[in-house]
Amino acid sequence: MVLFFLWAILTAIPAGAQTFDILIRNARLIDGSGNPWFRADIGIRDGRVAAIGALPDAQAKRTIDAAGRVAAPGFIDVHTHVESTLEKVPTADNYVLDGVTTIVTGNCGGSMANLGEWFTKLEQSGVGLNVSSLIGHNSVRREVMGTANRHATPDELAQMADLVSRNMREGAVGFSTGLIYIPGTYSNTEEVVALAKAAAQHRGVYATHMRDEGERVMDAIAEAVHVGREAGMRVQVSHFKIDNRRLWGMSEKTLARIDQARAEGIDVVVDQYPYERSSTNLGITLPSWALADGNDQLLARLRDPATRARVVREMEALLRSLGHKDYSYATVAYHAPDHSLEGKTIARIAQAKGRRGVRGQIQTILEIMEKGGAQMVYHSMGDEDVERILRYPFTAVASDGGVREFGVGMPHPRSYGTNARVLAEYVRTRNVIRLEDAIRRMTSLPARTFGFRDRGLLRAGFQADIVLFDPGRVQDKATFAEPHQYSEGFDVVLVNGVAVVEDGKVTGARAGRILRHNSGS
Repeated sequence: MVLFFLWAILTAIPAGAQTFDILIRNARLIDGSGNPWFRADIGIRDGRVAAIGALPDAQAKRTIDAAGRVAAPGFIDVHTHVESTLEKVPTADNYVLDGVTTIVTGNCGGSMANLGEWFTKLEQSGVGLNVSSLIGHNSVRREVMGTANRHATPDELAQMADLVSRNMREGAVGFSTGLIYIPGTYSNTEEVVALAKAAAQHRGVYATHMRDEGERVMDAIAEAVHVGREAGMRVQVSHFKIDNRRLWGMSEKTLARIDQARAEGIDVVVDQYPYERSSTNLGITLPSWALADGNDQLLARLRDPATRARVVREMEALLRSLGHKDYSYATVAYHAPDHSLEGKTIARIAQAKGRRGVRGQIQTILEIMEKGGAQMVYHSMGDEDVERILRYPFTAVASDGGVREFGVGMPHPRSYGTNARVLAEYVRTRNVIRLEDAIRRMTSLPARTFGFRDRGLLRAGFQADIVLFDPGRVQDKATFAEPHQYSEGFDVVLVNGVAVVEDGKVTGARAGRILRHNSGS
């Protein structure tokens, strides 16, 4: 703390008649470190922060009067899924209007299989924010094994390790798993460790959607820690939560297990979205064996009466194990064959079809799966756990969302309002954490985890990713009933020194860069 105040005093010394491209005056500067705010001007030149402090004589091509608003590092969202939509909306409006200037995609084991090729395409077309990616286990396994429900042979494991290594050389920031999804769920821990080691050779991060976030969550955490220990790499546990209604409140124990791992020398951090509802595909309500070997095999299994009956029985058992009486907790977010289902629960859809009880709802789920499946929203978490996890100092704020085409489907509102919700609800209204702590979870913590060496802090020499906002006015607007609403209060957002948001509106500038691992910026 003493060193920080010494630094603040030194940078406050007038720097003479310096000239900048952009000068931000009269800001309440929150630098991302977690330290208290202080008043300062910010000089930006050639896309970087050139000076911070009292700059009374400075000149600039453009001057922005912050008028006491907060200036903070641009937010870094470490958990996104943008592979299918970023090229459709390259300006990433829903993210930049929520203060996000950098994203990490390729999470939950799903990424582009050839990241080098994808990065080149994005650079050629231009993007509105900085983009980095993990290489996904499920994507690599599909390339080599399809969706086979078995362990990998030594030759297949070698092929997968080569794919991981190649993508790390092409700039992946690490290796991700989605161990509840096919085909990764069919792998054993030894396979995960072997592939993680291939990424660790390039100093990558291991980011994991664990095998379980309910009854077997402690075992799942142990596996994640084991992978980090064996591979010698940092571990990021994705969307940390308790998703079993019967176990709400258990986050006290799961966070203690993370602390234990850290005390043992394993660098484990977590990320979280600030909502009680999750979002993923409808297929997770089925037993994983039923999904193996592609959609044609799923359809064949469902046509066989005995196999279909087994699927139904196991779905009933899974529902009970999660603490739910029926599927009223599951809402359709997107279903391409019939958009009229979007925004409705499975229970409501089944009732409209004249189907009664859980069996009728399961019949409805299987019918939707036979037509291609759906993206869902699940009310599966408790508020007590959400707050406790947010208080944990090694929790990064992340959306687990994607770039959205405005008005399409009924997506989870986290794609629009994650950061604004933390600042409005959990800082301003509930006082769960301090403003400076919230900003650290959005900036320097994720930058440190993923090795973004010149982002995540407001420091001279760092890239000028900056967000300017009024903490008393910032507000998430997106709801589950009306998700397509942009956040309010982020007045100016700079990406590499270029305004992508002005007066709360997207400028259309494509100032983002591809952040390849070890590229420096």
